[in-house]
Amino acid sequence: MIKYIARRILQMIPVFIGVTIILFILRSPGVVGGDPVRMITGERAISESLYNQIVERYGLDKPIYVQYATYLNDLVHGDLGTSYQKSRPVSDILLDKFPNTVKLAVAAILIEMFFGIVAGIISAVKRYSFWDVLVTFSTSVLVSLPVFWLGLMLQLLFGLKFKEWGLPYLPLSGMSGSEFPDIVYLIMPAVTLASVSTAYAARIMRSQLLEVMGQDYMRTAAAKGLSSAQVIWGHGMKNAMIPVVTYFGLDLGAMMGGTVLTETVFNWPGVGYEIFLAIGQRDWPIVMGATIIIVFIVMVLNLLVDISYAFLDPRIRYGRQVA
Repeated sequence: MIKYIARRILQMIPVFIGVTIILFILRSPGVVGGDPVRMITGERAISESLYNQIVERYGLDKPIYVQYATYLNDLVHGDLGTSYQKSRPVSDILLDKFPNTVKLAVAAILIEMFFGIVAGIISAVKRYSFWDVLVTFSTSVLVSLPVFWLGLMLQLLFGLKFKEWGLPYLPLSGMSGSEFPDIVYLIMPAVTLASVSTAYAARIMRSQLLEVMGQDYMRTAAAKGLSSAQVIWGHGMKNAMIPVVTYFGLDLGAMMGGTVLTETVFNWPGVGYEIFLAIGQRDWPIVMGATIIIVFIVMVLNLLVDISYAFLDPRIRYGRQVA
C-alpha cells in the first residue's frame, strides 16, 4: 500500500506541472489577446514610465520560459501571485472564499449521497415497479437540465412565486442575511449543484445493486433464510457501494471546480463566483491560482478514493499490482 501511494504521488507531479503549463500558455497575450498591462490598469490612461514600471514589476519584459520558471518557483513556495485588480495576494483572496465553496460542495454531496443512494436502492429493489419508473424518469429529466436554468427556475418558483402566493419562500441569492437563518440560504444552491450528480448516483446505485443481487452468494444468503433486508444490507451493499464511493469521491472534486455557474446564479461568494468575476476582469492570477488549487484537490481526492478500495473490498491489494 505504501509503495502504491508513493507511486501515485509521483504520478501526480507531471500532471500538476502539465496543468500549470497549459494555464500559463492560455494567459499569454498571444492566446487570450490584449495587452497584459491594460488588464492590470484598466482603461485609464497611463504614462510611458508607469507602463514600463508595471512591465518590470510583473516581469512581463522577460521571455515566456523565464516567466513560467519564476511562476513555478513562486508556486512551490506557496505564492499564487497578486491580483491585478485587487492588488491583494491571490492566496488571501482564495482563503477568504474557499470555506464558502467547501460549505456549498459538502452540502451538495450530502444531498447527492442521501437521495442518490436511497433512490437507487428503491429502484433496484422495486424493479419494474412504479417507483422504478419514477426514479428512471426523474433521473433522465435531471441529467438533461442545464444547471443554470434549473437554478433560475428554483429561484422563480421557491423565491418569487411562493412569496407572491403567501407561502414560505426561500432567499433568492447571497449567503447570509437578517431575514433567514444562514442555513436557509444554502438550500437552493446546494440542491441546484447536487441535481445532476444525484441523478447519476441513483443510476449507478441501481445498476450496481442489481448486478450484485444476481450473484451466487446473494442467492445462497437468501436460501439460508435471511430476510431481503438482511441479504441486501448485510451482503450486497458493501460490494455495490464500491463504484458509488468512487463516483462520490470524484464528484466532490468536480463540484469544487463546477461551482462557477451555481455560485454565479445565486451570488454565492465562493471560489467559483470569484473565478467568474476574474475572467470578466481578465484577472488571470486569480483564475490560474483558483484552477491550480482545484486541480490539486481533485488529484488528492482521486488518490483517497483509490485507497478506500482496499477497505471496501479486501480482495484488492495494491501492493501486488504491477507498476
